[in-house]
Amino acid sequence: MRRTGLLVAVVALVATALSWPAQAAPATFVHPGVTVSRSQLDFARTEVLAGAQPWKAAYDQMMASKYADLNRTPKPWATVECGPYSDPDYGCTDEREDAIAAYTDALAWYITKDARYAEKAIQIMDAWSATITGHANSNAPLQTGWAGSSWPKAAEIIRYTYTGTWANEARFATMLRNVYLPTVIKGSNSNGNWELKMMEAAVGISVFLEDKASYDSAMARFRTRTAAYVYLASDGSVPKTVPSQNLDTTAKIVSYWQGQSTFVTGLTQETCRDFVHTGYGISAISHVAETSRIQGEDLYGTDVGERLRQALGFQSKYQLGTAVPSWLCGGSLNLGLGPVTEVGYNALHNRLGIAMTNTQTLTLANRPAGTNNLFVAWETLTHGDNPN
Repeated sequence: MRRTGLLVAVVALVATALSWPAQAAPATFVHPGVTVSRSQLDFARTEVLAGAQPWKAAYDQMMASKYADLNRTPKPWATVECGPYSDPDYGCTDEREDAIAAYTDALAWYITKDARYAEKAIQIMDAWSATITGHANSNAPLQTGWAGSSWPKAAEIIRYTYTGTWANEARFATMLRNVYLPTVIKGSNSNGNWELKMMEAAVGISVFLEDKASYDSAMARFRTRTAAYVYLASDGSVPKTVPSQNLDTTAKIVSYWQGQSTFVTGLTQETCRDFVHTGYGISAISHVAETSRIQGEDLYGTDVGERLRQALGFQSKYQLGTAVPSWLCGGSLNLGLGPVTEVGYNALHNRLGIAMTNTQTLTLANRPAGTNNLFVAWETLTHGDNPN
């Protein structure tokens, strides 16, 4: 009976996926429209120039970072090779940090209107588009997702707000289409943060390329993975699963959920692994939801928003120091959620008016939220209490 019930649950998940809109892509893409919109950029700029907090402190933090250094020399690799935990690291750190730097410079350009920052962003993007041909080793899919989520954020701002010349823009687009998109669009059956991050990259790249088919494919995979990453009591006695993973017994599901056999609302597939990787997954969910909202489909009012709200609240509570009960991860948690709460908190609490006490406390305590040096960067500046 148990096995039959689980198989029914898997079939139900597939049915749910098929009930989502077959075409999630907008009729016309909005630009800039990857994670941050023009109106959000305008709000941040206005507040920074007025010296208002927390935006001015967030801006100062960004401008003091190594990523805003106008003397930065990009370090492109033809093949970026990344093993487990980026060991070996042949270009992994260089790629991720150059992508963050390009995004940082794009933000600096928009706020200051100093063309040197736009030109620096272009220089970094040009260096990589002239060089990289692929990624290798076991962490290649994740690395492609990490860097691939930052590149389009930078490119969107430069392409649609800078009036100077970006002569190699088409080459950069070709890089995204040929080097990044084919890898990330396929997804992953590893821990859930992998596929969520890869779908964030795929969605962002699809916006920049105005590729509706890829956008639709990535969004459908994202919806399925989000449902399988954050547990809600309404899911039933066990979490939802991704059909291709064949997690068709309770034992398999428990093993995949890091040995956790008690499921409560807000728990994620990686909570019992550590909060660092859990933060990666939560961040990706919020970024895709934000991009989707900018593109005209608001996922915050769907199960995506509810899962994000519950995941933020559950993890924030323990990150703030609540005692860990014995039934949760054997009574011990590896904390370190990271600067990942601003986007979801702003959307759910500030825009929708949902009380999020623990998330609010953690978010305010962490301001200004900086960067995790992988793919999250400057979200107090771009999304902190941003009404747009």
